[in-house]
Amino acid sequence: MLYRLSLLLLAVTLPLTAHSADRPVLNVYTHPSFAAEWGPGPGVKEAFEKQCKCTLNYTVLNSGGDILQRLRLEGTSTPADVVLGLDTATMETALQTGLIGEHERSLDALNLPIDWSDNHFIPYDWGYFAFVYDTEQLPEPPASFDQLINAPDDLKIIIQDPRTSTPGLGLLLWMHSVYGDEAPAKWEKLNNKILATTQSWSDGYFSLFMNGEAPMILSYSTSPAYHMAVDKTDRYQAAKFEEGHYLQVEVAALVEPSKQKTLARRFVDFMLTPEFQRHIPLKNVMYPAIDLGEDLPTVFDRLITPEHTFFMPPADVASQRRQLVNDWLDAMTR
Repeated sequence: MLYRLSLLLLAVTLPLTAHSADRPVLNVYTHPSFAAEWGPGPGVKEAFEKQCKCTLNYTVLNSGGDILQRLRLEGTSTPADVVLGLDTATMETALQTGLIGEHERSLDALNLPIDWSDNHFIPYDWGYFAFVYDTEQLPEPPASFDQLINAPDDLKIIIQDPRTSTPGLGLLLWMHSVYGDEAPAKWEKLNNKILATTQSWSDGYFSLFMNGEAPMILSYSTSPAYHMAVDKTDRYQAAKFEEGHYLQVEVAALVEPSKQKTLARRFVDFMLTPEFQRHIPLKNVMYPAIDLGEDLPTVFDRLITPEHTFFMPPADVASQRRQLVNDWLDAMTR
């Protein structure tokens, strides 16, 4: 997830790290917010290279969708050894490429709000979608979807496009989980409150929300942790909705045609160690995939805790995604 501001500042692909001929190279396809200098990528790279006697190289693509597209284009000739930055909404589509290998490792160390037993994808962080609000503009935010949808139309929100943004798709799945077949009608009513639908999270968060254009934005329940720990302010908080919140789990996977399978397996094993996971909370601003105990920043104790967790199995997301997007488009144009 966070911090997606790297989309504004990084090129599509980071330069390859210089390496000696006798050091194997592990190629990891990922997205900008992971590889950015303020993201978890640099710390993960340094820690892993100390123990692997290898060079960890990030190829940076704009989103999980772009990672999938690159894999499809390259096919079995892909130089990727690991993909990192997919999530539960894109897992099934990735699996259908035939390029994802089985990890064959124990997942007992995982600490997620749901049971996880997938043979191909390994979680490295997780979080809940939520509306983050500016307490100075909106001292009393809506406490449920119903309150948001039925609020006066002068309450404006910022969301992201589900066709181009992971949080945007997450909101689509969240609304569907809460309202089912009634979701299109709810979208039609909510439309009057949408100030902007941005292509990416960063476009809305930094260009609009942080500049005071609207008091609420679709983001993550963990977003306030960054503001509290790094910006030293309680101004931005996440609204806790009575209906519950939708869960996102970000995952990595082995690439089956990889020529560095042993090294790739070492890396996915490394993902579920404290040496990797300690970089997640304030660098990716998500919950770590394992229990960090006292190493979890104390600001995480101050975040909202949903009463109910919504989660659609990846296969269901893949089968329903097109129809949900079409229903959303219809509702937005009425």
